[in-house]
Amino acid sequence: MLTATRTTTILPVSDPDRAARFYGDQLGLRPLGRSDDGTRLFELGRGDALGLMPAEPGAQTGHTVLSFEVDDLTAEIDELRRRGVRFEDYDLPDLKTVNHIAVFGSAKAAWFKDSEGNVLCLHEVAA
Repeated sequence: MLTATRTTTILPVSDPDRAARFYGDQLGLRPLGRSDDGTRLFELGRGDALGLMPAEPGAQTGHTVLSFEVDDLTAEIDELRRRGVRFEDYDLPDLKTVNHIAVFGSAKAAWFKDSEGNVLCLHEVAA
């Protein structure tokens, strides 16, 4: 059944080499190799994977395409900033960040873009 499968999230990238450096070097994901169509694969943990599929510029979307659940959001932000990741800040009627973090009840989140413009998120859920 689908509830017991591993998943691969596929993201469009216009420059696969640049994207592979971002996900490997800046995010610290472990490369798994390439598929026959040129998609570069990275381990996400718990058996899931990320695929970076070559695509035309502009194939990226303006909404969150992948969110990483973390135990300590502030520590993860600090580590990724040291690796050169730039976090977004928002001041909208329904979304406001303070020090890159938005709070939604017991959950917190922070957003950044990859080297290709895909929107990624870190989120923490209180125990």
